[in-house]
Amino acid sequence: MNHRLAILVSLYAFAGVSLSASADVSANWPQFRGTNASGLAAGAKPPSKFGPSENVVWSIDVPWSPSSPAIWGERIFLTTFRNGELETRCHDRADGKLRWARGVKPGDVEDFHRSDGSPAASSPATDGRHVVSYFGSFGLICHDMEGKELWRYPLPLALSAGQYGSGTSPIIIGETVVLCRDLHRYSTLLALNVKSGRKLWETPRPDASGSFGTPVHWRNNGVDEIVVAANGRLKGFDLKTGQERWLVENVTGYVCTTPVIANGMLYFAAWSNDVADSPLPTWDEFYKKYDKNGDGIVAFDEIAEDRIDYWRGVDANRDGKFSKEDWDLMKAESTRSENVVVAVKPGGTGNITESHVAWKFRKGLPYVPSPVHYDGRLYFVKDGGIITSLDAKTGEPAYIQERIVGAPGGYYASLVAADGRLYVASLPGKLTVIKAGGDKPEILHQVDFGERILATPALVGERLYVRTTTKLWAFGK
Repeated sequence: MNHRLAILVSLYAFAGVSLSASADVSANWPQFRGTNASGLAAGAKPPSKFGPSENVVWSIDVPWSPSSPAIWGERIFLTTFRNGELETRCHDRADGKLRWARGVKPGDVEDFHRSDGSPAASSPATDGRHVVSYFGSFGLICHDMEGKELWRYPLPLALSAGQYGSGTSPIIIGETVVLCRDLHRYSTLLALNVKSGRKLWETPRPDASGSFGTPVHWRNNGVDEIVVAANGRLKGFDLKTGQERWLVENVTGYVCTTPVIANGMLYFAAWSNDVADSPLPTWDEFYKKYDKNGDGIVAFDEIAEDRIDYWRGVDANRDGKFSKEDWDLMKAESTRSENVVVAVKPGGTGNITESHVAWKFRKGLPYVPSPVHYDGRLYFVKDGGIITSLDAKTGEPAYIQERIVGAPGGYYASLVAADGRLYVASLPGKLTVIKAGGDKPEILHQVDFGERILATPALVGERLYVRTTTKLWAFGK
């Protein structure tokens, strides 16, 4: 990569601004969802048609993990869990061959969702000199581009909300590594020096009992901020000090999505059934269905195997059973949460819920996949293959809850966009290419990979990279 392009990439990453289609910064995809988790590949021209037998540059077998690839130059970085080790892997972008793999063996492995999760669910981040990986069972570890370990920062075993496992990914801003570790207990926002691993600051988040989204960087009225969401609150923290600067209340409580920064604005969209306007069953309904021995308590072994990973999130005190006390604690937390899209204006401090929220929208909201801002619109998809497009300035819909024909099922991978197209992957393995704009979603291409897709695709140059359950694919001319 030439010197000018390297400078551009660094500047855009540091500024946290939306990238326009004219900016030539398509050579890298440095973290989860690319530059500042935007989902955009400015200047990239990935293929519009592809599949297991079409426009395949290469495909390789990779160990299972739902984490997404990070790409810099000719290197692709992945995290995996293999043979009891938490691995950071580097593959060659030209042919997919493994360049190096470095593993650490944790003392204990965090609880995680057995069908959808992994102890290596977090995506790595790179700045072209360092590769930083986070594992909930270990902490942070940094390698150079050739696989030499530079530093490690061990952390206590993660106790995630609902025992689903870690989901957040680290980010690198200039010389700072930031990790939002919102857990069932002892949630913190942590900043380290990327060169040495030295702690710069750590801010406790006692009101954040769990989230899975990745933080983003917002250049807010001249101040560099880190934005995170959890438990019905969207917050901004000073990048230099970790001090909380502002908050927006009454957003989704159980957060899986990541905010989006575009044109100086902040957008956040999420849905959860753990909120007041989308209630769970009553306690009576729950225990009458599952309490087989009639003791008023629902033990784990009374719930079907295929549902326990979902319902164990209700076990607030982690005693291995569900009681009315657990249910009441969860309900109390949900009363301050709301399923909503919010657009936040820059410049506020303190509680800016009333003063700096430009607009709200409440239909078709995403559960796991983060939205994407592209060419003046905000796009998001919900389970069932239901896509919505809003005018980013006003919140007015271009289309609402339109069905992606042929691609039902859940959606975990976040939306990404380039060259006038959206790339939308479903959990069962359908990847749909949709033309950006218009008054309804125009499907340009759709392919079935025949196995599940949880990882968000990566777009670099003329290539599309897709990680499925067992493979990593590279598509292009």
